[in-house]
Amino acid sequence: MTEFFKHLWHEFELPLGNPVLVFSLILLIILLSPILLKRLNIPAIIGLIISGVIIGPHGLNILEKNAAIDLFSTIGLLYIMFIAGLELDMNEFKVNKNKSFLFGFLTFIIPLSIGFPVCYYALGFSFNASLLTASMFSTHTLVAYPIVSKLGIAKNQAVAITVGGTILTDTAVLILLAVIIGNNQGDIGSGFYWTLAASLAIFSAIMFLIVPRIAKWFFRKLESEKHAHYIFVLAVVFFSAFLAEVAGVETIIGAFVAGLVLNPLIPHSSPLMNRIEFNGNALFIPFFLISVGMIVDVRVILTGPFALIVAGTLTIVALFGKWFAALVTQLILRYTKSQRQLIFGLSSSHAAATLAIILVGYEAKILDENILNGTIVLILITCVVASFVTERAAKKIVTEEKNYSSRELYSNTSYNEHILIPVENFEHLEHLLDFALLIKDKESSNPVTLLSVVINDEEAEYNVQKYRKELSKYETLASASENRLNTIATIDFNTASGVVRTTRELMADILICGWPEKVVFFDKLFGDKNDKIITEINKNIFFCRFVVPFIEKNRMVFICPPHAELEYGFELILQKIARISSEFSMHILVFSENKTFEAIQSRAMKLKLTTRFLFLAVTDWQNFEIVSKEINQHDLIISNMARKGSVSYMSSFDSLPQVLEQNYPKNNLILVYPQENSSALTTDMYKDFANTSSPIVKGIEVIETIGKGIGNVFKKNE
Repeated sequence: MTEFFKHLWHEFELPLGNPVLVFSLILLIILLSPILLKRLNIPAIIGLIISGVIIGPHGLNILEKNAAIDLFSTIGLLYIMFIAGLELDMNEFKVNKNKSFLFGFLTFIIPLSIGFPVCYYALGFSFNASLLTASMFSTHTLVAYPIVSKLGIAKNQAVAITVGGTILTDTAVLILLAVIIGNNQGDIGSGFYWTLAASLAIFSAIMFLIVPRIAKWFFRKLESEKHAHYIFVLAVVFFSAFLAEVAGVETIIGAFVAGLVLNPLIPHSSPLMNRIEFNGNALFIPFFLISVGMIVDVRVILTGPFALIVAGTLTIVALFGKWFAALVTQLILRYTKSQRQLIFGLSSSHAAATLAIILVGYEAKILDENILNGTIVLILITCVVASFVTERAAKKIVTEEKNYSSRELYSNTSYNEHILIPVENFEHLEHLLDFALLIKDKESSNPVTLLSVVINDEEAEYNVQKYRKELSKYETLASASENRLNTIATIDFNTASGVVRTTRELMADILICGWPEKVVFFDKLFGDKNDKIITEINKNIFFCRFVVPFIEKNRMVFICPPHAELEYGFELILQKIARISSEFSMHILVFSENKTFEAIQSRAMKLKLTTRFLFLAVTDWQNFEIVSKEINQHDLIISNMARKGSVSYMSSFDSLPQVLEQNYPKNNLILVYPQENSSALTTDMYKDFANTSSPIVKGIEVIETIGKGIGNVFKKNE
């Protein structure tokens, strides 16, 4: 018994050495710290940093920095930079790249210009020490980025330019660090700069030219191996970080570049993205924040007045330099006060790059202990300030964006989107479900519904049970992206009637259907099931044919006939295709008339869409060859269709599905039927007189179509 207590006492000796106990304690802190501090309205990030201070070697000495903690901390740091690059709206960044360069320049040069004279003249540091310390003021780590990600404003323009500016200023500072170290060692020469430039060029070529091709091949060949996708992504991140280190810059630059490279290949709403964010936010990033706290020694301010002066001066200059850079950016770019505060909050925290610079300078004996200790205090204070400012500004922006929600523009009532997928072919269901989760409104409380219609015959009950079991298999796919899935198997006399009835019962407003099958002559004469769905369901309908993964597509082609912008559901359709464009970083080439394109640009500005729209004018809609010459096999083709009798209906578009299917067998195709204005529809009492899908009317239309075809043949012969 005595031996048992001795062994137990030994296990709990401080600092703790048992890896299982250490890991358990850290997990307990990650679990409880945010919960406890949330009641005090303190950001969870601060709680994790303070927890690190308390349990660290300079606090209660419960844990010490070891190889395991350093490993998880490094993973967390790389994860922060990787997610920042992965969540960056590339369309927004491309549109505002000049603004990112502007902010990157300002947040680099202003703190450096303020910090150098303060360190050199006021604190009496040497030239190299002053320049190195001042460059530390220019860096910032996106410690508060998880706050904006959690609140859903990661695509706000202020966030985009701050993230873009981060990579620019940190790269500049880390290159400056290499120059200062070389100057201190007397190694600066023309060969130094050529070597650095060549290594960075090789690194960029590998990451932006070779890695994307490997990633596309991997995702395409192993499309069903979902767990392998996550392992591959981690491998790319750490390989990129290693290459960056070999190239002479910090690993965080490599992680951010990995995020940029994989950004177009990983949709933000995909299960893979959910796994990446979940693992990072639940484990790796909290580990990094705790490790930051563990290096903080609050007692350094008690070592003497000079240490206190240095710590206070460094902190004030660091915060003021970043605040002034945010202010100048706001004035030049005419941002709101909330956006300025958000920029300041995100860019004011010093951690990763700051530590790298100071530790390298300290080991090179350029900096002394007072600067090192003062920097540690600076890290703690700036992380606290950044977290408070970022959370406050982010909540303001969320409130402002809620007040100008695009959903309110679409409908005067609260818009709660409901997507219905009628299932006929289980072979293509997974692709249709992925597409539904891609375009689904993230704030809608309604699940995506899968519907299978069973014909009312002797085996109806057996088939209902069979199809319910088949549909339930897809619930895992939806839950992987934190979406709910509803499955329905219902009985009806035919498929179309079941879809129409269920759509009305659920009040679904978006239907996602498989590609229309080829119909025989009698179906054309009397109307097939797709015609009935289009005619009798006044909702937004997508007919989709997906033959290759979306990552193979570099551009989206949007065929938009005249007056399409006047359709009631056009605004929602525009939002959905803009979301596809944003998720895969594709620009959109619009085939339309000038007036329609001007309306699209106006709506895009009104809805604050970041998509880049290009334009190709079309005047002769009878001759599809004009359009087809501009389409290549790597395009995602979306055509805006219309119901008969609607304002944008054109009879020449009736044969478009067959034309697209025959001419573009390797392209993903989507036909979109926007919802019509419900107030303009005929009421039930006039339905019999206005029913354009009746057999007689349908037969007349078919005869007219045949006549037009014969006429076109004679025209060609002439």
